[in-house]
Amino acid sequence: MANWCNNTVVFEGKPEAIEQVQQLFKAMAEQEQKEERGQLPDFVEDSNGGYFFNIYKDDDVTGVVQYETRWSPNLEIVQAIAEHYNMDFIQDYEELGCLVYGRATYMDGILTDICLDDEAFEAYSYDEETDTYRFEGETYESDYEILETLLERKLAQL
Repeated sequence: MANWCNNTVVFEGKPEAIEQVQQLFKAMAEQEQKEERGQLPDFVEDSNGGYFFNIYKDDDVTGVVQYETRWSPNLEIVQAIAEHYNMDFIQDYEELGCLVYGRATYMDGILTDICLDDEAFEAYSYDEETDTYRFEGETYESDYEILETLLERKLAQL
């Protein structure tokens, strides 16, 4: 059974391209419901997985898509979509069971993927008795704020 990687992608580009991408994901979500299996765009070769599952698109938010993939993000597939529609994107992803947490940026034809390493995950601890996390002398209810802080620090080093 796969561990599910949560993905949020923000596409940026001309309004007509964003509309096309929104229609693409709407169609894939509908097809996923009918077939009950992951989806790929028709123009992407089915060679190495990267399927989109549980696709969610809020109609009130333009250019943002959420979905799941198996184990890790499908950056190559999202890049192929961006290239097809001549767009850029920022993709946040996480699958904490496999210690995967990062952000990919595709701007002007260059893909940059920054993710946390094992050392980052070892920088904080979980206290079972209090159901809280300890990081740099502070207590947190969730590890997401810690992970976001660590990722922002890593991004600032670029």
